[in-house]
Amino acid sequence: MWTLLAAVVLAVHLVNPAVAVAQQAPPSQKSVPEQLVDAFNAVFGVHPGARSNHAKGVILEGTFTPSASAASVSKAAHLQKQKSPIPVMVRFSAGSGLPTVPDTAEMPRGMAVKFTLADGSITDIVVLSFNGFPVATSEEFRDFLLAISASGPDAPKPTALDKFLSSHPAAKAFVEAPKPPPVSYATLPYFGINTFKFTNAKGVATFGRYQLRPVSGEKFLSKEQVSKMGPDYLSDEIGDRVRRGPVKFKFMLQVAERGDKIDDPSIAWPASRKTVELGTIAITKATTESHTADKLLFLPGAVVSGIEAADPMIAARSAAYPISFIRRLKPQ
Repeated sequence: MWTLLAAVVLAVHLVNPAVAVAQQAPPSQKSVPEQLVDAFNAVFGVHPGARSNHAKGVILEGTFTPSASAASVSKAAHLQKQKSPIPVMVRFSAGSGLPTVPDTAEMPRGMAVKFTLADGSITDIVVLSFNGFPVATSEEFRDFLLAISASGPDAPKPTALDKFLSSHPAAKAFVEAPKPPPVSYATLPYFGINTFKFTNAKGVATFGRYQLRPVSGEKFLSKEQVSKMGPDYLSDEIGDRVRRGPVKFKFMLQVAERGDKIDDPSIAWPASRKTVELGTIAITKATTESHTADKLLFLPGAVVSGIEAADPMIAARSAAYPISFIRRLKPQ
């Protein structure tokens, strides 16, 4: 099946072979986060003003209302009972570094949420419409991207990507898994890539991964329906949808059990694991402030007291995002 990191990218290479350039090993003097951004640029090219990944997206606004059970999991401020709903900014995106990638392509989609707390502090979540990740570590993810960039249409067989997938079964499963285009960004479930540690007011710790479940249900397009859709149908549809009424997601936490890998995002936990409802996100309008939207930065590691990173990949992801941010805002 066509996906972001393999088929979509290689299809683009067929019409733009210049992007498919074999990459040398990353310079040792660069940090892993820098190497990750460089690797994304090697795959997708550099597009002035655009993010290195999830380049195409749409910003919306809304609110978050915590559930009565949220405080039992964490003492985090936004998970306590509130006098009024917490403002949020939401970004839906295509899982690609190509700003013009068509919405009809089969690939993961992203959802990022920025919570603005009463004291002005912020916390973010960044989730993906695929339960699992192709690799376990940031270094392996860099190598995965470099393998893709070295595997253009003229690359000798087996390609670097072929070799990588043969030795990384989780990446092979990720590439081959169906990712059909949804009816809407609002009809996709989204999953946290990494694990966090949550501590409540009594000091009890819980390890878990985020899930965002669409209240309207999961709905996907048939191949016939996809063929009739325009390249920006998801961005257009979500704007129309919120004008008709709030788009809601249940904000859930999937709780780890003893033996579950908390530092390996390539292993999805069983669906039978306990989940706790943390609250409801209600998206109410699309933003009209494109300048503000362009400068939004969502960081997986932007947490508040009561939540801690439990997977070292979170630190690398959070360090890579600002590097990409600075590069895309730098005058060309």
